[in-house]
Parts: sequence; structure tokens; C-alpha cells
Amino acid sequence: MTQSLADQEGERIAKYLARAGVASRREVERLIEQGVVTVNGETLTTPAFKVTPDMDIRVDGTRVGKPAAPRLWRYHKPDGLVTTHKDPQGRATVFKALEGRLPRVISVGRLDLTTEGLLLLTNDGGLARALELPSTGWTRRYRVRAYGRTTQKALDALKDGVEIDGVAYGPVRAQLDQVQGGNSWITLSINEGKNREVRNLMRYLDLHVNRLIRTAYGPFQLGKLAKGDFEEVPGKQLKEQLGKKLCAEIGL
Repeated sequence: MTQSLADQEGERIAKYLARAGVASRREVERLIEQGVVTVNGETLTTPAFKVTPDMDIRVDGTRVGKPAAPRLWRYHKPDGLVTTHKDPQGRATVFKALEGRLPRVISVGRLDLTTEGLLLLTNDGGLARALELPSTGWTRRYRVRAYGRTTQKALDALKDGVEIDGVAYGPVRAQLDQVQGGNSWITLSINEGKNREVRNLMRYLDLHVNRLIRTAYGPFQLGKLAKGDFEEVPGKQLKEQLGKKLCAEIGL
């Protein structure tokens, strides 16, 4: 489906569907490539196509409603769940566990299968993308239990960043909390959240992670939220934490 310059009013389909909580913009582009996105009965071929709320917009045949106001939830992810909507290996997923309990949501970043703790969920792809960007500058804090011994001096050496297997990791703040049997408990803070970053950093110190809990993402804390439970961040608090500039960007 094409669109002439004269008809280009409204909002790009990728952004519109992201704001509607269907998927991230990048994932929407993949859906369009798969030919499952239609507008007024015609299959889209480009994420640059612009739409308005009065159009009949569908994904896999299901009509997409108007984007709701951005919302954010704190969720205590248990281990053993994959952070994806569909898992080709048939494993249990975060979104299946939450089915019927929340509107359609996407995650802010991911936690891997065996990582537990705070996972932020939102109905707005634009908000998810904004919170994931390193430029937002929000710290991710973890509690790590790792088999092996280390010292505070070795942990302090990570404060200026380190390169592991050709990948550059940014500054890390790490505190050795206690040694329990053969395990070390460490509180660790990072700002980028690269794939398997914490596990790779611990491996670099000859430590094997056997429990990983995210306790904070920026100003949002896991707190006493029970495993498997979720709680919405009040709109007023969300606006205060995001700031005027970011709120304006996502239409909050």
C-alpha cells in the first residue's frame, strides 16, 4: 500500500502502533515486512505510511484501537519466564503469565530466563523506547549471588569500565556485601544494560552467577512487591520522574 505526498497527514504507522502498545517500532517494522498489518483493508509495505485514528488499522486481522494514555507498571518477574510474547521453544513467558490481568503491554528492556526482579511494563512503545535509551541515563541496580570469591579491590577496578571479548562495558559500581559459604553477594549498578552484561562482568572476575535479582530501574524500585505481582506507577509520579521534555515527546 502506497501513499502520495498529498495524502501524508497523521502519524507514521510504526509510531502509532508502538504508542498503541502493539510492539516496539522495530518490531512493528518486522510485522509490516511479514505482511500482517493492514489499513482500510489494504496490506502495508512501508513503516513510513501515515495513519489517523479514524482508519481501520489491523494487525493479524485484529483491529487496533486508538492509543491510550501512556501507563507504566512495576512487575516482579519470577525466574523461569522468558520476556517475549511468543517463544519458539514453547517456554513460559512473562506475557502469558500476565494474560487477562493487564491490557496489552510490552516490556522496557528484558530480563533473561533465570533473572528475577523488577521488570517495567508499559502500554506505550514510545515510552518503552525512551526508557531503554542509554541517553536517559537511568541506573539499573542488581543483587548478585555468585559462586566464587572476590575482593572489593577487584570490584572497584570495574568503575572505569572494562572490555570483555571485544565488547566495551561502561562504568560499573559494585559493592561486596557478604560472603556466604562458597558464594559472594554483590550489589552492582550499571547504566547500559547490554545483553548478559552482569553475568559477563562476573565471569570476568571468575565468578559464576547463580542468582540475579534486579532491584531498581532508574527511580523505580522493586521494593516489597511480591514475586509475580505488579503495581501501576501513579500518573503523577510517572510525569515527575520523566520530566517535561520526555513527557512532551511521548504525549503524556
